Amino acid sequence: MKKTYIVLVLFLAVLITSTTTVFAQCEDVTVATLTNPGPFETATLTEADGIRNGPDYAGATIYYPTNATPPYSSIAIVPGFTAAPSSVEEWGPFYASHGIVAIIIGTNSPFDFPEARAEALLDALETLRQENTRTSSPLEGGLDIDKFAVSGWSMGGGGAQRAAVLDNTIKSVVALCPWLPNPTLDHDAPVLILSGENDPTAPPAQHADIHYNVTPKTTDKLLFEVENGNHSVANTPSGANGLVGQIALSWLRLHMEENDCYCPLLTESLLDNPAEASNIQTNIECAPVLNIQENSFSTSVYPNPTRDRVYVNTTANVSFEVYSTTGKQLLKGELRGANKQINLSGFSEGMYYLRINDETIKILKN
Repeated sequence: MKKTYIVLVLFLAVLITSTTTVFAQCEDVTVATLTNPGPFETATLTEADGIRNGPDYAGATIYYPTNATPPYSSIAIVPGFTAAPSSVEEWGPFYASHGIVAIIIGTNSPFDFPEARAEALLDALETLRQENTRTSSPLEGGLDIDKFAVSGWSMGGGGAQRAAVLDNTIKSVVALCPWLPNPTLDHDAPVLILSGENDPTAPPAQHADIHYNVTPKTTDKLLFEVENGNHSVANTPSGANGLVGQIALSWLRLHMEENDCYCPLLTESLLDNPAEASNIQTNIECAPVLNIQENSFSTSVYPNPTRDRVYVNTTANVSFEVYSTTGKQLLKGELRGANKQINLSGFSEGMYYLRINDETIKILKN
């Protein structure tokens, strides 16, 4: 009996410590951490350093952090019609300084239309996959090839949206003043659309607004229109007094890296009636982030973190719902009998919210 008691005490200590650590991490996620540049030193790789020359694009530069902890998520970025990679190059060191690898590419022709730019972005992702296995690369084994995003400016932004249609493994899209008429955008990659109110090249009413509306309602999406912004207002993370970079980074943290701490940072801070915005539309909703204290719940749930199942310690029959970090209901049901358990084995790693007995409990799936 004494041995069992000791094991139980140790289990509770680990559970409380793990839960406290999760919320301590959220306390460190603030607007003040979204600096330009970020906390990490950066370096670059080009074809002269041995990176692949993809057939669907012309030239590339990879920006990567040198003192962050891998594995890294990654984003591929393509410029707009007739524009050179230099038009969007400030995004490279910005992302890398925050621990996200960025590859910025040129196009085979400066006159390539969005569909060709979509193919170029997918080819750039292939270059990152191969860089992850290249023996002499400083990124060998350092990339999380399940966490890729795409981005682009103007026709490149339209191409980024189309790339997500062509490749359903893409985790997120950042479209910078996108240009794409009559779009077909039936994909489920969460998309951030940054636009300028006074954009003469891709007027929001003819492009960005339509892109937002035709993206499926089931896809997480955010439209942020910069007041008085022109066509190049999102070419750098410094746009809109730095809000462009802060929103883009938070979007990738939330959707590509599945860090739910950035959901309330977006909705309650960055998107809370900013003076820089002339139009904001979004369908994302954040489940409440609770400051869980020891013994704050009448119903105990264990183990937490869990690999597959959680058990609910209650004698009563109860109903439950499981929500994503953006507030989407993923599972619901009834718990009856003596062995009350919820199977989360089919869920990916990350944070979830369990609603039970009018209480919301944060669950870590690992």
